[in-house]
Formats: sequence, C-alpha cells, structure tokens
Amino acid sequence: MKPKYKGKHFITLEDWTNEEINDLLETSRELKRQFYANEPTEYLKNKTAFLMFFEQSTRTRNSMEAGLAQLGGHGTFLDTSTMQISHGESAKDTAVILSSYGHGIAARNCFWGIGNRFLREMANHASVPVMNLQCDLYHPMQGLADLMTIQEVKTTTKNLKVSIIWAYAESHKKPISVPLTQALLFPRYGMDVTLAYPEGYELPEWVIEKAKKNAEANGGSLRVTNDQEAAYKDADVVIPKNWGSWVSNQSSDVIDDILSANRHWKCTGDRMALAKPEVSYMHALPADRENEVENAVIDGPASIVYQEAENRLHTAKAVMVMTMGDK
Repeated sequence: MKPKYKGKHFITLEDWTNEEINDLLETSRELKRQFYANEPTEYLKNKTAFLMFFEQSTRTRNSMEAGLAQLGGHGTFLDTSTMQISHGESAKDTAVILSSYGHGIAARNCFWGIGNRFLREMANHASVPVMNLQCDLYHPMQGLADLMTIQEVKTTTKNLKVSIIWAYAESHKKPISVPLTQALLFPRYGMDVTLAYPEGYELPEWVIEKAKKNAEANGGSLRVTNDQEAAYKDADVVIPKNWGSWVSNQSSDVIDDILSANRHWKCTGDRMALAKPEVSYMHALPADRENEVENAVIDGPASIVYQEAENRLHTAKAVMVMTMGDK
C-alpha cells in the first residue's frame, strides 16, 4: 500500500472529499482482512509517529500504538504534562522539532476554544502529516470508524435513518466533537440524520448550516429536535451520547441545573422499541452506564459498540498508511 495522500493532514473530514474518504475506508477494510488473516502489514516499517495527549484515552491511544506496531512502525506516547508545552512551548516549535524526528504527529487536545486552533497551528508548521485524535470541535478518527461500522452492518447508507441523541452523563463535561463530526459526515453519505438534544446543548449554528448543505449535495437530510422519543421512532441507527453545553456555557463544571433537569434523556429498552426492529445501537465509548444507557441495551443484541470500537484500529491504520511514508 502506497501513501496515496502522503503528507495530507487529518484535522477534520471536512477537508477530505468523499472520494478520499472512500479510499480510506477501502484501505481500512483491506487492513482488517489482513489483520484477521494474520498477514504481515509492515507498510510503515521503521516509521515513527509522536502521539501527544492532553487528556486520558483508551481506544485512541491503543489503536494508534497497536496500529503502528502492526504496520512495522513505532508510536511514541507523549503525555503533554511532561513536555515543555506545559511550560509554554509553542505549537510551532513543537511541530517543527517533532517533524524532524519522525514521520507523523498526532494529538488529542479537547480544551474548548483551544484544541482545534492548536492542531491547526502545528499543521501550519509541521513537515509531516498532523492527525487529529480529537479536539474541541472534531473527532475524525471516530467519525471514520463509525461510518465504516454502519457500512458493515447496513445494506446501504442511502436514506438510512440515523439519530444522534444527547444523553445524560455525570462522568465529565464531554466535548461536542463526536456528534459534531457525525452531523457533518453522515449526510454526505445520503443518510437522513436526526439531531436531538434538550435546550442548552445546541451545536454551533455553522455546523447545522454546513450539515444541511452536505445533505442537500448528497441526497441526505438533517432535522433538529428537542424530542428524544421522536428521534428514536423508526430509526435504523441510534447514537445516544452525552456532550457538554460548551456552546452556551463555557464553565467546566460537570453537574449544573441544566444537566440535572435532563436525567430522563436516557437510552432505555422502551425507547429502543420505538425504533425499527433491526435497529443498531452505537456509542463511541466509554459509555456512562445506567446514566446514558441501560445495561440491557448496551449489552443487548442491538449493540454494535465493540465492533465500532475495534474499527478504530483499522481506520487509524488506514489514515497512517495513506498519509505517512518516506520523508
């Protein structure tokens, strides 16, 4: 496999055409086949990527580290609290130096109003591809894996009814990057997307406008509602997940009056019964069990969360294979 998009940054899927995303998905499927066949895949032999994390991670860190090892390369995990970034070193200086040491830079920075700007600043000065492992606005690695999973379990994405639904959680004030990415991406594949949330958890208006344009250009649709039951009704795929009220409230407090008033926004068996019989339940994980979702749902036959999580490995490898290569 050749790095077809050698040097191309992976900050948001909005920077990638459908044709380019399809190439990534085709590569993901082939890498998954080779993984199960135990075939060698040293397409990035002796290549190094630096994995910078400003916060905790399970799937993202391990899919990148394991993926690089399976591709014959090496991933260097960087806890940014131990880097000179914590003393104020600039994104520019970090990007220039790390570029000279290896073949790719990946970073997770979800600080509101900071994360995406930080990644783009690195990309402006890096001589190797910069990959977004989640920021305050986008999570393209997750979006790609979600799309791959939907394509695996459904016969077509055309007019597939997919509902992105806010759900109650107490673990931490989560970024908006997962639902934002899904709302922009899914309409590009002809899906009929419903975005449901209680008042106070709106996504930026520019996201809604862009998602509607993406839908119009690709035969999909987007509707926004504050009625969670309406979002479940006749859905083919439901994605109930918490996100924070960052657009209207930049406080980092986890629990406030708005959150407490919406405990009833929860994925339950009764609400799943409103969807189509063959409905699939998805979640980027980690799920706040018994707050966001009942155990009977996430552990039930409709759940495809582990398939979704596994695909994080194969899609991450595809992004690295297609963007990293000989310097």
